[in-house]
Amino acid sequence: MSKTVNFTIDGQNVEGQKGETILQVARKNDIYIPTMCYISKTTPCASCRMCSIEAEGLDGVVLSCNTPPTEGIAITTNSELLENERVNIMKLYDVNHPLECGVCDKSGECDLQNKTLEFDVGQQNFAAKDVSRKVENWGLINYDPSLCILCEKCVHVCNEVIGDDAIDVKFGGYGSTIIPKNADKLDCTYCGECIAVCPVGALISSDFQYTANAWELKKVPATCAHCSGGCSLEYEVKDEGITRDASIYRVKNNFEFTNLCGAGRFGFDFDNKATKNEADLAKAVEAIESAKAIRFSSMITNEEAYMLGELKEKFGMKLFNEDARLYASFMKSYSSVSGKKHHSGSLDAIKQADAAIVIGTRIATDNPAVRYALTTASRHNGAKIVYAHPIEDSLMKNTVTQFLKYEAASEEGVMALLANAILKDTDLSDEERVFFNDLDLGYLSAESNIGEEEFAFMMKSFTRAKNRVLIIGSDMMAHSRATNIAKLAAMIEKYSEFSLVVVPAQVNTLGVSLINSLDADEDMADDVVGYNAKGNFVISSLEFANLSIPSLNQQEGTFVSIDNKVLPTNVALDFDGYTLRDIAEACGIKHKNTIDCTASLDVKSGFKKIEFDALENFLSVYGDDERGYILDEVECKMHGSLEEIEDLAEFNGTVIYHSNPVLQFNAYTNTTKQLERDTSLRGSAQFAQIAKISDGEKVEINFGSRTITREFKLDEDLKGTIALNPTFDIAIDSSLYRFEKSKIMRVTNE
Repeated sequence: MSKTVNFTIDGQNVEGQKGETILQVARKNDIYIPTMCYISKTTPCASCRMCSIEAEGLDGVVLSCNTPPTEGIAITTNSELLENERVNIMKLYDVNHPLECGVCDKSGECDLQNKTLEFDVGQQNFAAKDVSRKVENWGLINYDPSLCILCEKCVHVCNEVIGDDAIDVKFGGYGSTIIPKNADKLDCTYCGECIAVCPVGALISSDFQYTANAWELKKVPATCAHCSGGCSLEYEVKDEGITRDASIYRVKNNFEFTNLCGAGRFGFDFDNKATKNEADLAKAVEAIESAKAIRFSSMITNEEAYMLGELKEKFGMKLFNEDARLYASFMKSYSSVSGKKHHSGSLDAIKQADAAIVIGTRIATDNPAVRYALTTASRHNGAKIVYAHPIEDSLMKNTVTQFLKYEAASEEGVMALLANAILKDTDLSDEERVFFNDLDLGYLSAESNIGEEEFAFMMKSFTRAKNRVLIIGSDMMAHSRATNIAKLAAMIEKYSEFSLVVVPAQVNTLGVSLINSLDADEDMADDVVGYNAKGNFVISSLEFANLSIPSLNQQEGTFVSIDNKVLPTNVALDFDGYTLRDIAEACGIKHKNTIDCTASLDVKSGFKKIEFDALENFLSVYGDDERGYILDEVECKMHGSLEEIEDLAEFNGTVIYHSNPVLQFNAYTNTTKQLERDTSLRGSAQFAQIAKISDGEKVEINFGSRTITREFKLDEDLKGTIALNPTFDIAIDSSLYRFEKSKIMRVTNE
């Protein structure tokens, strides 16, 4: 059976794929059909009727957005009938629409404004009695129902892409409006995607409202610096005040094809301020030249990582970055079985999946880009989503089809059970088959708390799935048995239909792991320079640094994303202080510009010798991501073998899990103005009973060698004896295993 359909649009021969609509085929052939409610990344809203076309042999008009073509059909996109239809639609849209273009935040980029002019609607033949409509303040988002045209884009994207399903249409004829779904006030993750897709000024950022016009803002294409998703965004910048200093007014994304989480959209003001002081620079150089090590975070560009490597080589010092070192170690073990350096999966593979397993991560807050990809797979492909973790996640409840609850610290056993279920009937080598035959399945099931019947149910639900993906989170990389877990993941990818996605913890964990030769951190306190990390001399873009450097929204350079893609980012705001290039030059390492290092990144790790200025940085009109480049695949020697599963550890008593709340990722998001800072310890009633604490009490938490104080809050969405402890406001090493045995005591006032 042919997978293509041949037909004509306005006399032009076109070819479409089975399942594509007339509108999709028209767009791919650069044939214009006007739309108002259509958005590429959701199912058709079909509420505006602007996309109506005529089809040969059919009376009346047809909606091109949700109608597939048939072989040989002739489509007409422009006629007197269609013109009248579209003009009348625009007149109906314009009935009583407030004439506020002079102050409306959407003016200059408003679809209603554009289409009114396009169809020359200069007079009104219709009338309707106006209705009083209250403007709603939903926190970061304001909603003005008098401006709303009920296109339903916001509802579709919230449900089908984000997964919050937080808003709905309240139908009432001319009085219809958008409302919070099943709630009195908006209860969502405040990603702001509804603002992005709104074609008019009905949904708007409350912080941005009435501050600037679209044409006053300079657009700076960049890559989000908050997680490893590598999301495309634009900083919109405007000069202000007497000094004409630039400020970021808002962040936008190409909403037709891409998404942003709330931190990416609203957490943009983490820039740093400094001036040059030669004495401070001299102290930094002296500290580096006498240091035994540099400790740094993965919140840096590839070019900075490259220069830190040059400093290591020049001065014979050590480089500490446990986050990237453990990721590199995990991938090295993976490579020893897979025979290649990079995992095979991507965000796009997740979106296209009809079956997915997520394990070792609280993915909705660890990496929202993965969450959105999973939601898309669920809504559009009917994908079966299996979520394996010791803690359920209420943010995933609309997406997950099966929850596998395992005991904390049992990840190695769970991965062995998972691999056994997936590879049960696979042709393996004798050595590999012996490993699985020797597994004590009863012991592993009992100690991990996942029964064999749960895996059997999972495999049955995957029977018809063709595009499968396994998503591994940072809990696995920080596990004491990470080496064997990586080999098991590689086995699944190598011998099954599953592609693999390994989720890095920070924005450039993956890039640093490929660029730097890292040493195991000895937790040295003296003779250590901290680069965006702790040390006895600190060079940082955060406060209290001995020498200030620019933040990631003030730098030109590249990151490596979860997709194994080298992505460029650009300077949104100037920085008047020193950069790492200045420091390196003072140490005798000369680069004219930081981005001179871009083409020097190691080809043995998959980088290409491409100059920074030669990197593309745009999305095509069809949604193709033309930013940067994908790392070349690198072949590796296959010398690894599976190790015997160790006895599974037990985490009894009060256990905490280091996990940030929605909108917070790290110390940088903590500095921003709009993002909520919930620093409470959250736990279930069962946890409160075991810890002997109550809702609202101040508690002291002892874990490892640390003691912190938090307010405890009961969370009805949580179950079991593990509480969630945020880390964005405290310096917790992101490489640590996130489950911790803890001692919790009430703090009493004397």
